[in-house]
Amino acid sequence: MTSVTKRKLDDVVQAVVVSQPKKMKDAANSSGSGAQQLVPSKANKNAVVPANLKRTSNLLAPTMLLTGHDGVVNCGAFSPDGSIIATGSQDKQVFLWQSTGECENYMVLSGHTNAVMQVDFASGGGELLSCSADKFLALWNVSTGERIKKIRGHTAVVNSCCPSRVGTLACSGSDDGTVKLWDFREKKAVATLSNRYQVTGVCFSADAQRIYSGSIENTIKCWDLRKNEVEYHMNGHTDTVTGVELSPDGNHLLSNAMDNSVRTWDVRPYKADNRLEKIFTGATHNFEKNLLKCSWDPSGKMVTAGSADRLVCVWDAKSAKMLYRLPGHTGTVNDVKFHPREPVVLSCSSDKKMFLGELA
Repeated sequence: MTSVTKRKLDDVVQAVVVSQPKKMKDAANSSGSGAQQLVPSKANKNAVVPANLKRTSNLLAPTMLLTGHDGVVNCGAFSPDGSIIATGSQDKQVFLWQSTGECENYMVLSGHTNAVMQVDFASGGGELLSCSADKFLALWNVSTGERIKKIRGHTAVVNSCCPSRVGTLACSGSDDGTVKLWDFREKKAVATLSNRYQVTGVCFSADAQRIYSGSIENTIKCWDLRKNEVEYHMNGHTDTVTGVELSPDGNHLLSNAMDNSVRTWDVRPYKADNRLEKIFTGATHNFEKNLLKCSWDPSGKMVTAGSADRLVCVWDAKSAKMLYRLPGHTGTVNDVKFHPREPVVLSCSSDKKMFLGELA
């Protein structure tokens, strides 16, 4: 059975303490012992929060712990309005959660027969795209849980998928060494772009005229969909690229790689050959070789990435300065996403757990 709890206050991270009314009363009455003053939460009468804790979001608690998956949680995503969370796991399931209140898991999407590798909401938020190690992609109705479409075409693990920001297009990257372009209105792939090596991450340009792909050959390719060929390469990573994501303004690309670096690239047209902008350090990869993802905040001012050291890393996008190293997980952090409207991050981990954390 799925559940959601609030992380307890300890020396590592400040969060809501869930306690019985008696304990709340005892804490409030403590004096002269160095105990922190606690007050009842407005959202939950059985919860207490530090009196001097400034809240910055509408979360029920500064940190929410979501549990229920029976396997490693590979990926997560917020709906465009931030009201729904989708998570995908090695348990072959996609869970849908409410992002407010008790963050209840209200729906399970079943149909994949192997690990779910990536999930993302299609434009409008009414549909969800998922890809899996079962070689298929799936398009789901978020309201009913119905699988609208089973998308066939790849012959190996599908590592990554991305819907276009507008329209009915999607792209995917697979261990079969191809990037495929899909139109949800068509039965078969609209285009197949052949890569020599396994493709580990894909995303669209803002106008969906290009696809950016990362692979085990350590490079990022920009594919021109008007010609179905590589327009240019972005070289610099020295190991497998595990995730890519376009910035909100469409001018920059974020990448994560097994060389323990996260990088931003200038993908504006007619840019000079050297497109590398910033290198962010602090996130790590390990022997597990998980495909750790990365993402931008809605303003484009911060970036985040998964890390094998069990921490959530958040940097300033302009200066590359580390802003947060958030603890709590006991396994590799595979994916981190920013809430589209609030200062909140979602982290998904190999410990089978997800955290919603409020940023100060």
